[in-house]
Amino acid sequence: MKEWFVPYAQKHWRGLVLSAVLMFFALFCAAGLLFTSGYLISKAALQPENILMIYVPIVGVRAFGIFRAVFQYAGRLTSHSTILRILSEMRIRLYHCLEPAALFIRSRFRTGDLLGVLSDDIEHLQDIFLRTALPGGTALLIYALWIGFLGWFDPVFAILLGLYFLILLVVFPLVSLMWAGKAHKRLSGIRHGLYDKLTDAVLGAGDWMMSGRQKDFISSYEGLENQSMLVTRRLNQIKIWRDFVCQLLIGLAVIFLLIWSGHMASGGHMQSTLIAAFVLVTFTISESFVPVSEAVERLPQYREAFTRLSKVDKRDPELPSVADSQPVWPDMREIIIEANHVFYRYKKKDEWALQDLSFRIGQGERVALIGRSGAGKTTLIHTIYGALRPPRGSLTLNGVPAYRFGDNMSEYIAVLDQNPHLFDTSVRNNLALGNEQATEEELVQAAKAVGLHELIEQLPKGYRTQMHEAGSIFSGGEQERLALARILLKQTPVVILDEPTVGLDPITEKKLLQTIFSTLKGKTLIWITHHLTGAEKMDQIFFMENGRFCMKGDHRHLMRTYPRYRRLYQLDVPDHLKHMLDAPFNEDI
Repeated sequence: MKEWFVPYAQKHWRGLVLSAVLMFFALFCAAGLLFTSGYLISKAALQPENILMIYVPIVGVRAFGIFRAVFQYAGRLTSHSTILRILSEMRIRLYHCLEPAALFIRSRFRTGDLLGVLSDDIEHLQDIFLRTALPGGTALLIYALWIGFLGWFDPVFAILLGLYFLILLVVFPLVSLMWAGKAHKRLSGIRHGLYDKLTDAVLGAGDWMMSGRQKDFISSYEGLENQSMLVTRRLNQIKIWRDFVCQLLIGLAVIFLLIWSGHMASGGHMQSTLIAAFVLVTFTISESFVPVSEAVERLPQYREAFTRLSKVDKRDPELPSVADSQPVWPDMREIIIEANHVFYRYKKKDEWALQDLSFRIGQGERVALIGRSGAGKTTLIHTIYGALRPPRGSLTLNGVPAYRFGDNMSEYIAVLDQNPHLFDTSVRNNLALGNEQATEEELVQAAKAVGLHELIEQLPKGYRTQMHEAGSIFSGGEQERLALARILLKQTPVVILDEPTVGLDPITEKKLLQTIFSTLKGKTLIWITHHLTGAEKMDQIFFMENGRFCMKGDHRHLMRTYPRYRRLYQLDVPDHLKHMLDAPFNEDI
């Protein structure tokens, strides 16, 4: 809560205070409207001899009626404007929390969790201002002024009524919290479960269909939906009963005010025309206390939202913030990557994910990073990219610690992963993501370099053709080529290849590798892979196991020195592919 509520409340306190003041004046005018209306009705019933006797309350009724709407509109406008500014800053902050890991986001967060945070938890932070903080603060201010006003007439009655109203302000909200708080918390958990199910529905529908278990999936999803509906129905029932009891308490308060004001009038302590005024104004005053119960019962939701946001926001405290990362390295056209005895682990009690890694990668070298899942390849890439800071050892780019580059790292290192995302916009716009300032000629040259120009020209509108969702007009290999064209336009000296050929057939894989190596000549290539196809084209091969380099060297050295590597290569690269791999990359197949 300290990280996601207090800083924004402090920064925007003027807007929040102005919103609360305007909301208070809206309620004040509503109360004044009923007070003067009651007085006017009573005064008019006495049949005054002159219209001037009731002229002032008539003006008061009109003034309070007009300004009530004005202040109510102004209060909502100000509060929503302030809250939307706060939410905008929160979303930007959330983006900056996710952005450093955007290239490897699946390794840190589940998609369902991100959907829940983006669509649900941020909205809860909106509610904490609109439905809890502002109504609660306004109700307390109205309460204090109303009790003080009554105390001017009768201090003893004011104290008694103040204690009675505490039932609406304190006791009843706490009961409501105990009654409905667990239901709100459960509903939040069910919704996040639905987000996870939704992710499975979108990403795994084909597997469910092929397994013939789609009915099981639909049944489990509908089960969660039914649970959500049951909890929502229960919350609605709680709300109905809560509002009913609140109205009963308000009705009793009206009766108390009627008895008290009648007694005061009969004793000559106030004018009889004020009886209706005091009775009517009680409705508006009491109604301002009703939202407090709903505001308090949402506290468990807020707590859950803060917890999830804190998990997303959790990062190495020693890494620089967005504000700390400044472009202080203008000339990085050639980069030397050096690691000296690097260690890393995610928690203090965990095993080391990286153990005593040392290497040097010069500009233009091709490096294969090989190993099975969990060997430490992704952690090492995170460290090279600067998303993780090693607690022991150092990893530098031209002598500068990688983590110091912060958000500027994308200017020096680009990533071509196995599932590049193509947006539902034109081919041109997808290419231009690599360099928004690129000219049409540069876009065409990049497309020609990766062998896509002729294909794009054959599309209905050429480079203006819409890609459709996820770039469905292109095959997997063509999508990888388009992502490669983005990297060419970006012109970074280092490129990380995160298994870009996974899922492709051998011939397509060989052609794509041919394109990658020919178009990225002169750039440093770090190729993450699980298998050894194409390893003979690498300058260095780092074979990782349990966070260590169990084998390191070029292909010939490893074949000559390590029998294990030789066996793995023979198993991984069938004989009928070796002639293809040994052929020059410019050879047609």
